[in-house]
Amino acid sequence: MKITIVIGSPKFKESNSEIIVNSLCTMISDNDIEIININRNSISEKQFERIFVSNILIFAFPLYADSIPSHLLRFLADLELKGFHNKDIMVYTIVNNGFFEGCQNHIAIAQMKNWCNAVQLKWGQGIGIGAGEMQPAIRNVPAGHGPNKSIGNALKSLADHINNCKSGKDILVSPNFPRFLWKKAGNIFWYQQAKENGLRKKDLYIKIH
Repeated sequence: MKITIVIGSPKFKESNSEIIVNSLCTMISDNDIEIININRNSISEKQFERIFVSNILIFAFPLYADSIPSHLLRFLADLELKGFHNKDIMVYTIVNNGFFEGCQNHIAIAQMKNWCNAVQLKWGQGIGIGAGEMQPAIRNVPAGHGPNKSIGNALKSLADHINNCKSGKDILVSPNFPRFLWKKAGNIFWYQQAKENGLRKKDLYIKIH
């Protein structure tokens, strides 16, 4: 099967979405896979053509204000303008966020479902992953083990449906890691960022009136 994966992160490299996609690709490697990273730039006509002839289309992106990133929204609109509708294509979506709870992604997944309905594509499955910023730290943890247990199992479910071109129930997951430790690690990250930018810890708590 021809599978095209669209990474909708605005980062140019090493995004959390890219890490998740790389993990998924090891589970669907028997297929013809092409990855398109739209970033904030337009893609080539050849890449558009690849999307149009795909059997499966996978979108992977971070949550922005409980929604789809604006540049990805423009990309979806561009697909419609190019006549991308009523295709025999199955669509899957992976959304990650900076909150701990994966359930925060349900609105963005619903938006992708609505888009599929609008352009008359088939909905496959949506995966919402919490604590996306943990991905670099757990990227080498085997899928389905340790802090990567729930996320890995969700990706395995997604891969199974992709390999069989079938639909599945949407899954919203958080890492198998204590929430208070995740919060503490996040605070350390921001404290380090503040120090690197000449700020003190207390400067992070200044209120803007």
